[in-house]
Amino acid sequence: MHALRLPSPSYLAALLALAGGLLLAWLPLEYGLVALAGAGLVALALLLEPALGLGVALLLGPTRAYLAATGRAGLFWDFGQIFFGLALASWLARSLLRRELSAPRLFIFVPLGMWIFTGALSLYNAADWRDGLNELIKWIEVVLVIVIVYSEAQRGRLPWLIGALLLAGAAQAALGIYQYRFRGEGPESFLLSGSLYRAYGTFEQPNPFGGYLGLVWPLAAGLALGALSQSLARLNLQSPIPSLRSLFSTPHFPRHFLLSTFFFLLTLLFLAGLYVSFSRGAWLGAAAAALVMAAFWPQRLSVGLGLVGTALVSGWLLLQAGLVPASIAARLANVADFVNVSDVRGVNINDANFALVERLAHWQAAQSMIAAHPWLGVGLGNYGGAYPQYALANWPFHLSHAHNIYLNTWAETGLVGLVAYVAIWATVVILTLSALKRSSGLRRGLLLGLLGVWVHLLTHQIVDNLHVNNTDLLLATQIGVLHVIFSTRGQTGDWSGSARTSPAG
Repeated sequence: MHALRLPSPSYLAALLALAGGLLLAWLPLEYGLVALAGAGLVALALLLEPALGLGVALLLGPTRAYLAATGRAGLFWDFGQIFFGLALASWLARSLLRRELSAPRLFIFVPLGMWIFTGALSLYNAADWRDGLNELIKWIEVVLVIVIVYSEAQRGRLPWLIGALLLAGAAQAALGIYQYRFRGEGPESFLLSGSLYRAYGTFEQPNPFGGYLGLVWPLAAGLALGALSQSLARLNLQSPIPSLRSLFSTPHFPRHFLLSTFFFLLTLLFLAGLYVSFSRGAWLGAAAAALVMAAFWPQRLSVGLGLVGTALVSGWLLLQAGLVPASIAARLANVADFVNVSDVRGVNINDANFALVERLAHWQAAQSMIAAHPWLGVGLGNYGGAYPQYALANWPFHLSHAHNIYLNTWAETGLVGLVAYVAIWATVVILTLSALKRSSGLRRGLLLGLLGVWVHLLTHQIVDNLHVNNTDLLLATQIGVLHVIFSTRGQTGDWSGSARTSPAG
């Protein structure tokens, strides 16, 4: 890691005090008192752990859509951004006190830099450069979150951050189950039957809610498998069938077995929340993630592929025998049409096909943008601004994105941007698979969970865009966790949050 020498904190403190005094003298008394109180809160936050601020940002970040729907929009009500800002300020304050800023050299920064550069380049043709600027800031935040996670992991805070990821997912899953089973009311368009409504958490829409849970359940499942394999590895297998007494007298076995049980129960909570979203995109992503995790769970890939084949055949037989619950079978009945690209001009629109035709209409609008601007697109974040020029006759109103991240990215940033975006996720998948080969126990389980996260994201985004409602804070934290583990890939047992990491992560 490179160290950048900074001026003495005493000089910086003097300058800040002078600027604060001038500001208080210039502002009216009531505003000055508010500013002083705010400065006190910020100062207090700077004394807290950066990992704590980031953890709160992960927990409260998804409330953004809910607060906006209740009329509380804007940065002041965006708690994800507020607490991210406090975490960043706290991390910078610590760096200033040490008189150095850490600049890790991580592989992911190369494609991220390419993506940010091409996104900025695409704005020359944008209808509204401010929308693109908001997107650029979001991706710069992704870089900063990765840096904070990487830095805080060296201080032993990696378990804190993983705990925050799981806690945020558990809160959303519990809320979704309550909305589905116990609330008894909701938006009419989410009604399933009787008093049952599709769950939507604080996302205000079932699809991104299901996608969010799809980005956390693989972590819990991977940790459950990792803890289970670690507990089994500690057994004394000299006898073919160990006694119950010898089983629980094995050192650390009860701890790892209970840990595995806890993570399995947490996985069930997440999957239950994902199920009651009734989001076909989330179900599709979860199925793909589960199959890939099953393939790479065994040390031998051939065994994993056998598990995948067995699962696919079993699922097909259950469908053919009519043993799949009707609620699932009905949602999966037209899944082929769900991901099929076709011309919907002139299609008769009814209640049954409205959602599908609407999505395909937006895909066609994106394709028209691509045809008109194939290389640099209509501008990052400008799908909505450009939409009226390319909209189909029956669909004058846009949904802010094309409901397909690949078409949306190509339409907004051109082929150059699409290559850069795909390069980001190709990099994290390659790093995950590389580290997975040399890992075991909880470390392997965590990597397996991260692999499931990437697969869900790449699959679900065929029919949606999950870069909404501060979900990028979650993804950036997970990418940071990946680089921490990858940089200590020589270790094969338990991961340690306090392990010193090499700069070439």
